[in-house]
Amino acid sequence: MKRRIIQIDETKCNGCGACAAACHEGAIAMVDGKARLMRDDYCDGLGDCLPTCSTGAITFVEREAAPYDEAAVLAAKQNKAGAAGGCPGSAAHTLHAGCPGSRAQVLEGSTEGACAPTMAPSRLRQWPVQIKLVPLQAPFFDGAKLLIAADCTAYAYAAFHERFIRGHITLVGCPKLDSVDYSEKLTEILRRNDIREVTVVRMEVPCCGGLENAAKRALQASGKFIPWQVVTISTDGRILD
Repeated sequence: MKRRIIQIDETKCNGCGACAAACHEGAIAMVDGKARLMRDDYCDGLGDCLPTCSTGAITFVEREAAPYDEAAVLAAKQNKAGAAGGCPGSAAHTLHAGCPGSRAQVLEGSTEGACAPTMAPSRLRQWPVQIKLVPLQAPFFDGAKLLIAADCTAYAYAAFHERFIRGHITLVGCPKLDSVDYSEKLTEILRRNDIREVTVVRMEVPCCGGLENAAKRALQASGKFIPWQVVTISTDGRILD
């Protein structure tokens, strides 16, 4: 069948291994210091590996390829987890090289299951989450509901995952601690991706106004009409508006 699949230009590959670590399906491996697509049927065509490649060695192509085999991918993950003696649910998040904080990933599931039977499920859908680290363009942004949240909100509001993160792509930051203007980067994210709506969650403290203002300027500068709202959390964990 003809379908969308990644293509790796080995002449551009610098051997960093970030794409192999970002590929949850295990379709990419490092061979002789270069990234290589090992199995067509392991590549789902979503491109989690693209934003991790700093040299532009990975692109999409339309070509004849074996269909994506989800059952084979899951079986390979289970075998890998069993060989490592670890929890199968954590195998997809193993990081092999580079800085974990800057490697873009689509997170596949929650923390529920045999490995963490008493934990509430995480609703986080992607990594990284810090505004300073997130790529300007990534597959997880396509058609996304975007959450732009102040760092402290997740600590102040107890049900933050269920009320705000669930169903959203999450970006967090603190304009006071980062001492940067987020508006330029947020503008580019809105321009380059198909964002459906934006929710800004801030604390009631004055310094959080910087995050809200940056989001408003980005929405205006993006040249797009994107529905948006601002939610304010009190320091004692209540939604104020």
